Parts: sequence; C-alpha cells; structure tokens
Amino acid sequence: MPEDPPGGDPLPGEVEWDADAYQRRFDGLAADGVYLHGEADFVMRFGPRSVLDAGCGTGRVAAELARRGVVVVGIDRDASMIATARSLAPDIHFEVGDVADASLGRMFDLVVMAGNVPLFTPEGTQGDLLAGCARHLPVGGRLLAGFQLHTRYTIDRYDADCAAAGLQLEQRVATWEGAPFGPGADYAVSVHLRTT
Repeated sequence: MPEDPPGGDPLPGEVEWDADAYQRRFDGLAADGVYLHGEADFVMRFGPRSVLDAGCGTGRVAAELARRGVVVVGIDRDASMIATARSLAPDIHFEVGDVADASLGRMFDLVVMAGNVPLFTPEGTQGDLLAGCARHLPVGGRLLAGFQLHTRYTIDRYDADCAAAGLQLEQRVATWEGAPFGPGADYAVSVHLRTT
C-alpha cells in the first residue's frame, strides 16, 4: 500500500516524522482489516533469501519479510523510526543511516524501497540514493521501488539515475499488487536489475 507524502508533493529534507503517529496509522488500518503486505507479497515473487529494506520506517515491510523467512536488514535516516522498528521487531537488524553513503559490508539479493523513499530524499541526491542501493546488490540483484508519480522527481529521472547506477529496468507495474502500468498511472512500482 503506498504511503502518502504529508501535504502532497513533499519538500525533501524538510519532513519531520513522528514515528509513533506513523505506526499508529498502520496499526489503525490493520485493525480495520486493511491488508498491509502487498509490498512483501511483491518482493516474495522474486524468491530472495536476503533483503535490504532501504528507508524502512518503522519496519512494517521488514518484519513481514522476516516472518516469511527472509534475512532482512532495515536502514532509515530517521532515528525515531528506527527506535520504533527495533521495539516492534527486536530480532531484525535495523540501522540509522542513509543508504546513499552507507556501507553495510554485505550484499543482498534484493533491495526494496517502499513508501515513496525517493520522494523523501533531498532534491538532487536521488542518484546517490540509487547508487547506494546498487552498491549493496550483486550483478543480477534487483531493486524494487514504489513511489507516487506527478511529483518533482519524475519516473524518467528515476530511470536515468538507475541507469547511471548500473540498474536496468526489468518490469514496471502500477501497484504492489501488480496492476498494469500505463498512461494516467499515479503510482509506479519498478523492478531494476543490476547489470554492471
């Protein structure tokens, strides 16, 4: 399920998070019967043994992947998000940091960025974000990312930044559930393969 930027088109670097309120939102949705694991379902189509959850927030996706037997590491720039993630899933390794300059000392089968992560990255640094993701993937590894379209960071810029990081578009759909992508789509889930 896509996570909406606060107030529409975000002002990267200016978003202030309240991790408890953020988590309460998803707890409330779950209590209302909303299915919250579309991202994990999509990730599992690729059969990864290990996943880096980049921009993991409070660890919702990471926790579900771990429940399904995947070795997961989560990273997020916001210390309050990581504190909440650690309290909710103490068996998962969560790090405070920016994947753009992180060096976690290992590779992952797949990196996932759920919840508009590229839109919350400071303007002009998305290429660094994608290079950081690619740095944690072997050749043949995949980057999966979902974000809203019609913002300052366009899908064409995203693809160009991916290409510069050695990532080639393999698949694009309009939702984590796999709806076809086409004109008028307001959300994209992109799968890029590390080729170099």
